[in-house]
Amino acid sequence: MNDSIYLKIQESPRFKELVAKRERFAWILSAIMLGLYAAFILLVAYGPQILGTKLAPGLTITWGIPAGVGLIVSAFVLTAIYVQRANGEFDDLNNQILQEARQ
Repeated sequence: MNDSIYLKIQESPRFKELVAKRERFAWILSAIMLGLYAAFILLVAYGPQILGTKLAPGLTITWGIPAGVGLIVSAFVLTAIYVQRANGEFDDLNNQILQEARQ
């Protein structure tokens, strides 16, 4: 691609829309993940008795194990949500921008 196509893309309202949507979505997902991590750390710091409570009488597993695993799983889920939207809506917008720039 040459410089004129790059300039067309940068000045395109669709490109600006794509950048804004992608940034907003990434920040929202990042804030959710940060909130989950902060909640977990605060629970470890101020509520260790909650995480140390056994799931059921006679079990050795405490609530801390599923909470930690849930935190890790939430990172994968949020990543999957981002990938799904990126491969759908964001890729569609990207293709439209490229088609407009080539005309």
